[in-house]
Amino acid sequence: MKKNKIMNFIELQKKFPDENAVIAHFVALRYGGFPGCHHCGSTHVYHRKDKPKKFECMDCFNSFSVFKGTIFENSSTDLVKWMYAIHLFLNGKKGISGLQLMREVGVTYKTAWRMLRQIRLAMASDANKALFTNIVEMDETFMGGAHRKPNNQMKFYRHKKDGGKGAKPKTPVIGVFDRENKQVHVEVSKEPNVTGKELLEILQKVVEKGSTLVTDAYRGYRGATKLGYIHLYVDHTLFFSQNGIHNNGIESFWSTLKRGIYGIYHQVSPKYLQQYVNEFVFRYNNRGNKDVFDLLLMKTIGK
Repeated sequence: MKKNKIMNFIELQKKFPDENAVIAHFVALRYGGFPGCHHCGSTHVYHRKDKPKKFECMDCFNSFSVFKGTIFENSSTDLVKWMYAIHLFLNGKKGISGLQLMREVGVTYKTAWRMLRQIRLAMASDANKALFTNIVEMDETFMGGAHRKPNNQMKFYRHKKDGGKGAKPKTPVIGVFDRENKQVHVEVSKEPNVTGKELLEILQKVVEKGSTLVTDAYRGYRGATKLGYIHLYVDHTLFFSQNGIHNNGIESFWSTLKRGIYGIYHQVSPKYLQQYVNEFVFRYNNRGNKDVFDLLLMKTIGK
């Protein structure tokens, strides 16, 4: 995939020197430069100077916010700080912590945490409705914390039974990687242990029938052939790659995901894990998109 230039900090400052510049950019992006009244639909409106986020309709005499239905609507945080937060979030390959954002943007930790959460929710709306085709890789991984042994050494466990007393089970995560388009689809498992039924349900939802599925030797994938897929697999207990059959693509994504969550966020509860996974999926799928900033701004609508 060709790497396109993504906006840097100097360009961000030039593009959004003040709040009015942010508003003008959002109006151009969302309304094509001509906002319509949310009450009567009229475009005979003007920008209120006393309340920058508000426009006044000269037909029905009602005020409306151009940010209605977005993550910015009820926020008292300066819009320039919002733009900087989005910039940092998009340009950090492994994400950014609430404490780091607090320091960088100059807000309270509570505000920084809320901003990150709202941006993640916007990223989640990037669900890819198109089916993956041709050659896809599929794999599972396990996310979770570590159990500290008496000698102060850290050991990571997949299942409670492996960790002994006090060890916590990890959460399974299932991923699909499209080799042609270099895109991923990732879901947190609804079960404590991944089942073949769940794997095949995700496969049918994401991958077009007739495509080639590449996996490891886990038996849960064996039903793919009966569903109309060409199934190739490699036994990782014997080979990392066998006759060109491998799932390096999805495993590379797992590496980025785990380094980000363990290194930046340290721990994530299973309840919110899908939100964090969506964050990494969005950045990965748009890593070569030079318009990713505006794309994310549009994703904020309705969140």
